[in-house]
Amino acid sequence: MADPQDSYEYKYFNVTFPSEHVAHVEINRPEKLNAFVEVMWQNLSKIFTRLSTNPTIRAILLTGAGPRAFTSGLDVVAASQGGTFDHNDNSQDVARRAVALRRHAIEFQACITAVEKCEKPVIALLHGLAYGLAIDIALAADIRLCTNTTQMSVREVDIGIAADIGTLSRLPHAVGSLSWAKEVCLTGRVFGADEALRVGLVSGVGKDKGEAVEMGLQMAEVIAAKSPVAVVGTKEILNYSKDRTVEEGLRYTAVWNSAMLQTEDIKSAMLSGLQKTTPKFSKL
Repeated sequence: MADPQDSYEYKYFNVTFPSEHVAHVEINRPEKLNAFVEVMWQNLSKIFTRLSTNPTIRAILLTGAGPRAFTSGLDVVAASQGGTFDHNDNSQDVARRAVALRRHAIEFQACITAVEKCEKPVIALLHGLAYGLAIDIALAADIRLCTNTTQMSVREVDIGIAADIGTLSRLPHAVGSLSWAKEVCLTGRVFGADEALRVGLVSGVGKDKGEAVEMGLQMAEVIAAKSPVAVVGTKEILNYSKDRTVEEGLRYTAVWNSAMLQTEDIKSAMLSGLQKTTPKFSKL
């Protein structure tokens, strides 16, 4: 099994291991609708960086605590009090303040990108409110689910900024309509599960959070039962290929598999198929 739960103690997060090879990461600030303060995005990065190389973990489910929100986004009150949106410090000239803000944005982006860079597949379950940063995080995940009542919004235009943590870069690749992506980003309007499913933002919808969590855990267990070599390779090649030509993707796949095809997992998987047994794979 995974490391003991108490070794994954991070403020505003619960990390549990509900079944073999599966981790459940829960954003845990429900009294504030799971809104993010700086320590939260830093801890999100730490958690997914650790789980990425944890040899017993093969799939991860990401949810928010409580019934009301996956996350309502950035805690703008905290950010405006000596944080990102505090413009009362005039001790530096514009260029120097710009450099500091750029560094801050890049650090923030890297923390969310840690979800995407995690070697293990990540399933994000959007429930309740899923605004702003919620979309950034979900788009960094590999698979997205939601509930019938989830309310989603690319909210940043309503607080006077262009979304800068990933949505504007990832959303056009995740859905089937660039027009739709631009519309929801420019208007900041709320949309629901049916619309998200129609455009391909999510791939499954549960009637409520409980059903959707069960759906996500079952999916994670299916993935975790596969060869970890095959799963890690599949995620790596899909992510590499999405922004490149087919030819580039094929060449990368050939190089990747020149090593990975030598795994003992292939023999185990093939024999289990012939013998109608459940294969057992070594840690990765």
